[in-house]
Amino acid sequence: MSKRLTVSASPHVRSNETTTGIMLDVIIALVPALVMSAVYFGTRALALTAVTVISAVAAEWISRKVMKRNNTLGDLSAIVTGLILAFNLPATLPLWMAAVGSVIAIVVVKQMFGGIGQNFVNPAMTARIILMVSFPTAMAKWVTPFQNCWSADAVTSATPMATLASAKGGDLSAVADILPSLTDMLLGKHGGSMGEVCSIALICGGLYLMLRKVISPIIPVAFIGTVAVSMFLYSGFNLQYTAYQLLGGGLMLGAFFMATDYTACPINKKGKLIFGIGCGLITFVIRVFGSLPEGVSFSIILMNILVPHIENMTMSRPFGEVKEKKN
Repeated sequence: MSKRLTVSASPHVRSNETTTGIMLDVIIALVPALVMSAVYFGTRALALTAVTVISAVAAEWISRKVMKRNNTLGDLSAIVTGLILAFNLPATLPLWMAAVGSVIAIVVVKQMFGGIGQNFVNPAMTARIILMVSFPTAMAKWVTPFQNCWSADAVTSATPMATLASAKGGDLSAVADILPSLTDMLLGKHGGSMGEVCSIALICGGLYLMLRKVISPIIPVAFIGTVAVSMFLYSGFNLQYTAYQLLGGGLMLGAFFMATDYTACPINKKGKLIFGIGCGLITFVIRVFGSLPEGVSFSIILMNILVPHIENMTMSRPFGEVKEKKN
């Protein structure tokens, strides 16, 4: 008895996963960090998040209408972009500036390149960099936790990363008195962006995404591991300095939630490893030798741009292919 073979176009591997389901998992993973930002920065954090999310959703709906494309609000990607952007902003940022950031992320970075799956850089990360360049004073106003962030008299302070920038060679003796404890760094009792202060909340969210197999651990482990090894060697094997570098700034937020953007990172394992190591090395160079105390945003954007070249170098050769000889 002969068997009938069905010939069909790719893809031949099918899955029950949907874009909406994946984005919902990301939203769930971000909830712990959102809760902690509300605990530390009060209702101002929730208001800022609401503005970025609503602006992102409205910008996507309007831009799709104007471009005469199908409505894509159901995939929840605009909500994720709004949430991640809010986590990259100081709680005191004027709400209208936050709305501008959402419009830039959705319209300029995402929809003008074709919508979800077509943008070559992370929308929220790009919007943050544009806001940093456009409104540097407002984007550098870091308040300490447990204050009334609605008040113009809220006390501001330098972030741990700005303090660490003055610790040349990893020597913490000159800044030990003004640095928060490592416990406070882990829990988030220090100044910084809304979603980057509480490292434990971000780690829990990242582990959730890994357990759900939404993201691969390759990029986060390579990213964080490269920063750890680089800082450890630079500081003369100073574990305390290395721990501060890992828990400070946007490293955890970037490694788990932005560097793993499906659209803007490599698809194969070798490419992911190169991508993560590259992000880590650029972050190390900017933090230690650059004029900015933080380098996560720029490292991810730079590596996003290099993704096509990384994939060309690491692409698997089809079985049986004969390499063309050069003339």
